[in-house]
Amino acid sequence: MFSAGTHTSAVTLQWAMSELIKNPKVMRKVQAELRHVLKGRERIYESDIQDLDYLKLVIKETLRLHPPLPLLLPREARVKSEIGGYQIPANTKVMINVWKIGRDPKYWINPNNFIPERFSDNAINMLGKDFEFLPFGAGRRMCPAMNLGLINVELPLAMLLHHFNWELPDGATSEHLDMTESFGAALKRKHELYLVPSAW
Repeated sequence: MFSAGTHTSAVTLQWAMSELIKNPKVMRKVQAELRHVLKGRERIYESDIQDLDYLKLVIKETLRLHPPLPLLLPREARVKSEIGGYQIPANTKVMINVWKIGRDPKYWINPNNFIPERFSDNAINMLGKDFEFLPFGAGRRMCPAMNLGLINVELPLAMLLHHFNWELPDGATSEHLDMTESFGAALKRKHELYLVPSAW
């Protein structure tokens, strides 16, 4: 559980920073929120996270576009069933493709665009009750390390954005950032992410 909670958090943190580099207005908005909430304080505490609403939207949008586990752990149909017109024989292993659901235009407007605000006016949460957004699964077998995983993204991301501005090395622009995914046990970046910090 500890390994899953930390590895997937690291992958999510990389994707969040990648999307923020591709979308600098979003990065500036998160940084403005941090300045407002922290009021000049340098240290960020776990208790501050509850007041960082826009940061949470950024993380939700990152998990929608780049779920760390693109396929949920397999389930088995106990009885013959029909789902969406498909016949599922009894004892069939079923895997949910949350990567595809997160990019489905039936559920999301401009599904391939990084738009954190899409979560600001709706009640979709990560608890598995909204089947269009299942980054941690659903039901009795949803990820038991969800809270650990989230704080392992929220706090480091807040610290990175609070203390530094970030840019690509050698004067590269966001158009040069390769966002190719590498599918495997975790959905990580195909190429390592290299960024240069500067104080702000």
